[in-house]
Amino acid sequence: MVKPEKEITIYDIANKLGVSPATVSRALNDNPSINAQTRKKINALAEKLGYRHNLFASSLRLQKTQTIGVILHELNSYFITSVLAGIEKVAREAKYNLIIVHSAENADLEAINARNLFHKRVDGVIASLSFNTEDLSHFKQFQNKKIPVVFFDRVFENSNDAKVIINNFQAGYDATTHLIEQGCKRIAHITSSLKRNVYSERKRGYKQALEDHKLKYDEKLIVIDGLKEEDATRSAKRILTMKPLPDGIFITNDFCAAVVMQLLKDAGMRIPQDIAIVGFNNDNIGKVVSPKLSTINYPGFEMGQVAAHSLINHLKGLWDMSLTNTMIIKSELIIRESSLKKGKK
Repeated sequence: MVKPEKEITIYDIANKLGVSPATVSRALNDNPSINAQTRKKINALAEKLGYRHNLFASSLRLQKTQTIGVILHELNSYFITSVLAGIEKVAREAKYNLIIVHSAENADLEAINARNLFHKRVDGVIASLSFNTEDLSHFKQFQNKKIPVVFFDRVFENSNDAKVIINNFQAGYDATTHLIEQGCKRIAHITSSLKRNVYSERKRGYKQALEDHKLKYDEKLIVIDGLKEEDATRSAKRILTMKPLPDGIFITNDFCAAVVMQLLKDAGMRIPQDIAIVGFNNDNIGKVVSPKLSTINYPGFEMGQVAAHSLINHLKGLWDMSLTNTMIIKSELIIRESSLKKGKK
């Protein structure tokens, strides 16, 4: 059996260079009290010898790990990757590391992930909730240790926790109003779990827009399912069984909208002449489908930046998150060909 190599320590580096371990430690931490030439010499030897900084030992001394836990409900969406890019940019600039976990839309796994992050001694958490999360009890362990948590996108809007969201009600209202202005009178709504604020609020906006324009709200025009390809396929089939067919659809996710649109076209429907469609998120897929998809721009990168800035500024003592518990990011309707029955923007 091969014996593992001995771990290189600051004492080994100090002995080779004839300096004190304290000098080595300061140089490796880029402390300006050590002159630049000495810092360069120490860091060069450390790299040559394969020295690894013991972050765990340092974090125990400082009671800080410079690490933020990120809990995502999924990983394979344009919106989530955009949010993550925004978080990573701010964290990197502030010299924080990220530990990224995802719940795969499962509340039990979300709770396990939260517990694991707690034991990894993260300094703070940024989280978006799974489809079936019923309460925030698994986040109380952080609260009890005064570890800050910022929720984004999928949140409990009535909680006092820090959260970053868009006005989903207004977005749903704007999307539906646009379809009404294009002459649609029988508008279906394809959405997902109404346990989550993002979908319940978009549906509420949809309903209010109908009422404000004197159109009847019909529960039979609401399709609730998942957002994967097979779910979208089921949703499209549900639409095709409706009698009479809707003349407009507000769909709460762009990927789902693209799948539905293609299946409707395969069934002989003309988009937008027979059925006008508006999606949600401004995913890249909306720019490459035919016709191009009208949508709500959901600025994920900016949302990630705001969530990370809020958390890190709180950790640095620059502001208190409890003073502003809800931060609302601006969203807007982007009109493309899929909804233009009247042929104008």
